[in-house]
Amino acid sequence: MFQHKLDESVTLKTYLNWFTLSFLAGTINTGGYLACHRFVSHVTGFSTLSGISLEDFKLIEAFGNLVVPLFFLLGVIASGYLTEKKFEHKTQGEKYAPVMGIVGGLLVTVAVRGYLGWFGEFGEPAKLKHDFILLAFLCGACGLQNGAITTASGFTIRTTHLTGLTTDLGLGIVRAELKNLPLEQKNKERKANLIRIGTILSFTVGSAVGAFIFVKYHYIGFLFPASLAFYFSYVAKKQLQKTLKLSA
Repeated sequence: MFQHKLDESVTLKTYLNWFTLSFLAGTINTGGYLACHRFVSHVTGFSTLSGISLEDFKLIEAFGNLVVPLFFLLGVIASGYLTEKKFEHKTQGEKYAPVMGIVGGLLVTVAVRGYLGWFGEFGEPAKLKHDFILLAFLCGACGLQNGAITTASGFTIRTTHLTGLTTDLGLGIVRAELKNLPLEQKNKERKANLIRIGTILSFTVGSAVGAFIFVKYHYIGFLFPASLAFYFSYVAKKQLQKTLKLSA
């Protein structure tokens, strides 16, 4: 379902899968920001906040802001272990279904715990005392997803943040339109640029849709991206069953 390289023939369904996963990440990032005023699909902001806290001699807060993005890293490591080590010789479904299932489980946990008041009132500024687990779960979920899709796409697609993708797009435009390259290579770069643009737009649309959902439903809104994650886990499993039938 996910595993394709840009120099291979990629189906429309695969493009839609990548774009929907970016859409999913946009909703999670919006949910994290509206819940406690922190972006959770990348680590840059936490490093900045840690530096600001150090300047104010708030050492515990600085340490907390540095620890939270480690859960993004742990999510990537867990994803890499499942897809590159544990299920190294398995099919796509066996690799990616568990990863997306864990992502869905983390988001459901956030929705339920938030609804029960574990994270305080929705929309309050972040307080590490009760928002640490919330931020850790959301960063971990984003790391899991990003690790899986980065691996599946041959390290060309990232679905949870846009900084590197925008850099790739800028360089890709130069290579495709301004550099003297063979036509075949230019077409390959143009194809990659279209995917990058689609991923950026999908993340943006997901952020907008997420805003409407979370403003109305608060923590329960995390059930929406959770349902998308479970859907991808289900589709990956179905693909595995189809593969097994064809090989039987």
